[in-house]
Amino acid sequence: MSATTAGPVPAAARSAHARPGLGRLTGVELRKMVDTRAGLWLLIATAAVTLALVAIVCIAGDPVDHTFSRMLELAIFPVSLLLPIIGILLVSSEWNQRTALITFALVPQRGRVLVAKLLAGILLSVAATVLCVAIAAVATAVMAPDVPDTWSMSAGLLLQVLVYVVTAMAMGVGFGALLLASAPAIVLYFVLPLVWAALSSISALQTAGEWLDSTQSLAHLPNELLSATEWARAGTTLLLWMVFPLVAGWWRIRREEVR
Repeated sequence: MSATTAGPVPAAARSAHARPGLGRLTGVELRKMVDTRAGLWLLIATAAVTLALVAIVCIAGDPVDHTFSRMLELAIFPVSLLLPIIGILLVSSEWNQRTALITFALVPQRGRVLVAKLLAGILLSVAATVLCVAIAAVATAVMAPDVPDTWSMSAGLLLQVLVYVVTAMAMGVGFGALLLASAPAIVLYFVLPLVWAALSSISALQTAGEWLDSTQSLAHLPNELLSATEWARAGTTLLLWMVFPLVAGWWRIRREEVR
């Protein structure tokens, strides 16, 4: 009898069965954001509202509103408000539209899929922030207000603007992963912080509100440099509203039955 020696596996066969890289998965998730009508129109609506808001301020605003920092603060408002909805849909739509079975059959490592979705959301947030900076710069140059510090904005404050937009998107992804249903996730994403803000107005909860109320601790990220204490409060808030939903959602996605 002669022994049969297995030869080397062809490169084509290896690549066909290789686990897709995180970069490739992230690219797929970025494409999913515009593959659905909801995602595409949300992106279009976000851009349209941003441009309209800046245009209105240019036409009807005072010269003090035409500085670069003020224009940027206005431009990122609709972005930070609407982009998290895209993050929610990016995760929850897999379960609403019953495509999770296909996704996890192709990529059994569910945690990697969630990481790819989070990275895609972060990349979109960075791109949106860069676009807002460009819009604010063009609007400021066009209006050319005769006020002090027209273009003054520190690198630290610009970084805080980026953190503000990116963390908002990450919170959306977290809520989508935690609830795996679009409508409840969107509603709770907006309602829970408002409920907590209302509770924080009670004197017994005011101190806790300073550390856990996102409408307080995160509100000043795009318009003023935070102190060390304010950063500690912002970090504590993000642990509750961003890190906890992401971790709990990761745990749930790994164990949820796919139907």
